[in-house]
Amino acid sequence: MALVQLTISALPAHVRTARLMATAVARRAGIAESALDEIRLAVGEACSRAVEAHRLHCPSQPIQLDLIDGGGPRGAAAAPAGPTRAPHNGHRGQRFEVVVFDRAPAKEPAADLGGSAAHDEVRLGDEPTPPGGVSGLSPDVGLAVILGLADEVSIEPNEDGTVVRMSWPLERTDPEADSELVG
Repeated sequence: MALVQLTISALPAHVRTARLMATAVARRAGIAESALDEIRLAVGEACSRAVEAHRLHCPSQPIQLDLIDGGGPRGAAAAPAGPTRAPHNGHRGQRFEVVVFDRAPAKEPAADLGGSAAHDEVRLGDEPTPPGGVSGLSPDVGLAVILGLADEVSIEPNEDGTVVRMSWPLERTDPEADSELVG
């Protein structure tokens, strides 16, 4: 199992870096070419949501991505050197997992819901845009898109932020791996 950890600041330009890294690690892990666009889009949605939340609530805090290649050599004890924030996805050697950790509160504080001066109101046409959202759309639309793109999704909101876990099956074409299955 290989683990790549990427920490980005809450800037929209860094979402592209996260998408590129996730795609490169997924390709190396053995994800089918047809699934790479889904991974790129899902990671982009998760990171964009985290960047927006951080820009509103904690712009100086970093966003962390764990890219986990669960398809390492079978029987090898390939553990990361340091402590791992993302527990194993339960599908040893069969999945590629992306975990996005943000540190923004999962819910708006009650004081901010009343339209405080802390948020500049953005207008698109005649309709005001809610903080963290697009006019007419909930801020959670990005999470719904992720649910449609990833094979398995877990969304874990808590006081310290939100953890979005996404995973896809590996499709290895390694003859050694196939012989272990047949054997």
